[in-house]
Amino acid sequence: MATGIKDKVAIIGMGCTRFGERWDVGAEELMVEAFKECLDEAAIDKSEIGAAWLGTCLDSINVGRSALPLSLTLRLPNIPVTRVENFCATGTEAFRGAVYAVASGAYDIALALGVEKLKDTGYGGLPSFVGSDAGSLVWQWFPNITAPGSFAQLASAYAAKYKIADQDLKRAMAHVSAKSHANGALNPKAHLRKAVSEEQIMAAPIIAHPLGLFDCCGVSDGAACAIVTTPEKAKDMGKKDFITVKALQLALSSGEEMGYNDWDGEHFITTSKCSIAAYNEAGIRDPKSEISLMEVHDCFSITELVTMEDLHISEKGQAYKDVMDGNFDRDGKIPCQVDGGLKCFGHPIGASGLRMLYELYLQFHGRAGERQVEDPRFGLTHNLGGFPSMNVCSISIVGKHEG
Repeated sequence: MATGIKDKVAIIGMGCTRFGERWDVGAEELMVEAFKECLDEAAIDKSEIGAAWLGTCLDSINVGRSALPLSLTLRLPNIPVTRVENFCATGTEAFRGAVYAVASGAYDIALALGVEKLKDTGYGGLPSFVGSDAGSLVWQWFPNITAPGSFAQLASAYAAKYKIADQDLKRAMAHVSAKSHANGALNPKAHLRKAVSEEQIMAAPIIAHPLGLFDCCGVSDGAACAIVTTPEKAKDMGKKDFITVKALQLALSSGEEMGYNDWDGEHFITTSKCSIAAYNEAGIRDPKSEISLMEVHDCFSITELVTMEDLHISEKGQAYKDVMDGNFDRDGKIPCQVDGGLKCFGHPIGASGLRMLYELYLQFHGRAGERQVEDPRFGLTHNLGGFPSMNVCSISIVGKHEG
């Protein structure tokens, strides 16, 4: 009988580049920058890595859509390397490959690295994916869709279902963004490092009503990576106070959202189901009291707000009140986006999931500086790729090793 991967895999090293408009370097340099920090953290030799996974969504660094860019760039010693892509959950998908490989006993040590050079595409937002497999699927189903337009519909549906006044929702979304900008200002690796007031956010130009400019995450370049092993191997290596993976779940849309009439368009079915599976795997019974901090997929401020309900942290229709009560502020009940989130890092697709885990890695080792959360128990990351009506959701839960 399947038992999941709780406490079967330890994270012994992580690395993350500075995110931003990295015109000075290519994807290869970003991979090296993240990998060097990760390898130093793990305190191992590169030759000890048994297998690796590369997460990248676009075509800009691929050699025939293979994993060769990672193997060639890092000079990995002829080991198995696999390229993966799963929309905006691509970084976590690479992590999942490495984690499952170690949990299965196939390898002692594995590497996961995610990277993306979005600025090089020339798009002001996420590229259209035209010509890619993902693009063919998206444009077949949604020939005229845009990301801001789709998530603006999510916001409108949420407000309509729970009868929330337009200004109340805008104020809550402004608080979501202002909170993240305040956190990002404290993070030297964030792209946007300037605090923004709620008044500035609400006065900004509208992109797709009710989403304004500051309700949308930026576009940036970046890379992040992790080295994982078994807890037993970590102990043999002399590691102490390391963190382990408590749960790692993935859920994809089945077509239910588009095929039936009982979905109101105001939440993400995948996140709601994926989070329950993750809590069960981690042995978490009451996420409101057991989760210490979260990094969620705030591609738009409304997404973070709605996600609080899909993670079963807020009651249905009450997330906007919890936001305004400061529950998810850095000094709130469950701090969210302590590093600044996608809002301040941008969203280089292949890197985002691992970047979120990097912040948890720092937090559990007490090295987050001014952002440090006191004595965290469980940390959660959440990625969402696609649109409300067709998407991919991945959730990771990590915490200190027990025993």
